Amino acid sequence: MPPEDWWSLREDALIDNGAIRRFAGIDLAQDNIPDATTILAFLHCIERHQLAEKIFKTVGQYIREKGLLLREGTVVDATIIHAPTSTKNEKRERDPQMHQTRKGNQWFFGMKMHTGMDKDSGLIHSVATTSAHVSDVVMAAELLHGEEKVVYGDAGDQSLEKREEMAGREVDCRIAMRPGRRRC
Repeated sequence: MPPEDWWSLREDALIDNGAIRRFAGIDLAQDNIPDATTILAFLHCIERHQLAEKIFKTVGQYIREKGLLLREGTVVDATIIHAPTSTKNEKRERDPQMHQTRKGNQWFFGMKMHTGMDKDSGLIHSVATTSAHVSDVVMAAELLHGEEKVVYGDAGDQSLEKREEMAGREVDCRIAMRPGRRRC
């Protein structure tokens, strides 16, 4: 999938997440939250002008130059980006980049944004997008920059250290236990 798809934020994410609102320059006291149609139009504008990758690389370079990334640990995570189930493209067909997935007992339709974040500064250093049904652990190794000594992940990243892509890497994988295995 093209890297610019990570810009497809959900309307409710702008309402719920203060960091995303600050990034988008939205002040709830003064501004209206854009609806899903407006966000999608913005996404298409970014795609049309091929700007997402350029912006991400520019911000990454600035962060590295300022020494804000410590690069000793990475937190990997994935977020489901909801899309209406009736999403249609120009050919009047369902978008092949969207898919359904189940999380717990709830079903979702859309994409996933996988992120790799510096554990100390909280700054995102890598992003990948997939259809929603792609497992978190499949993309986890792609989110690593190679210099980290430790990787943190949620239960969706179980068995990361056993995957073929992790062979030869001397990284301490600290992955959360599945909720059903935890005891109080």
